[in-house]
Amino acid sequence: MSAAARPNWIVRWLVHLVTYAVALTMIAPFGWMISTSLKTNRRAIDPNPSLLPDGPLTQWQWHHYLEAWRRAQLGDFYLNSIIVAVVVTALSVLFCAIAGFAFAKLRFAGRRITFAILLATLLLPYQVYFIFAYFICSWLGYIDQLHALIVPFLASAFGIFYMRQSIVTVPDSLLDAGRIDGFTDFELFVNIIVPAVRPALAALAIFTFMASWNNFFWPLIVIDSSEHITLPLAVERLSAGQFVDSWPQRMAAATIITVPTIFVFVLFQRSFVEGLALTGVKG
Repeated sequence: MSAAARPNWIVRWLVHLVTYAVALTMIAPFGWMISTSLKTNRRAIDPNPSLLPDGPLTQWQWHHYLEAWRRAQLGDFYLNSIIVAVVVTALSVLFCAIAGFAFAKLRFAGRRITFAILLATLLLPYQVYFIFAYFICSWLGYIDQLHALIVPFLASAFGIFYMRQSIVTVPDSLLDAGRIDGFTDFELFVNIIVPAVRPALAALAIFTFMASWNNFFWPLIVIDSSEHITLPLAVERLSAGQFVDSWPQRMAAATIITVPTIFVFVLFQRSFVEGLALTGVKG
């Protein structure tokens, strides 16, 4: 091995080592959560904890998952979260893609200043945005309704910016050819833009779904009744011992709540990575 190749080999291994170490810190809490959910109550609070539950696989406490699902009424909370996350993801991706197409490929008065103002909103603190959103939802009568968890998130400045940066890389010659064939702007969007930026759409869908699924602060403000709470609020109430008083059952409930986000990411992982890799930064 040459002297020039040796440093590259060392750097590559150092990068892998750091990556695996960081990944381990991310995976360890999830692994501990699953392990605790399968332990007995006594072992879960043991001052000398073990990494794995006691005994063979068949003796692990799998019944905690059924008990957590039944006692915490996770089915109702799951339905609320699924409705909110799916509707927000579908409509937000659609509206952000349309707006991104307008900013990237259409020419209209005030386009640059409007886009600049849109980007400026990204500088606002998260809480400031919700002050105005709360007043609007209150005026519309959406407080303590699922509408309040959907309407404020039907589009986002980040989503519009992200889609604009993806769509701007689509060659104008494709759009010109479509216009020669008599396509309207909407037909250009559906037949040319959407197929060209499908990985970016998938990446934005994952971002949006996970943000909606894990949203805690906003539901905490606008939802009061147990009938409309989503899973993050259910986790908060579980941690306070409202539904179950067993730590293994709390961890089982938390595991059940986490599964959909993992499933969505694994299902769309390739498109997610492609979307991040192919998103342009062209102005």
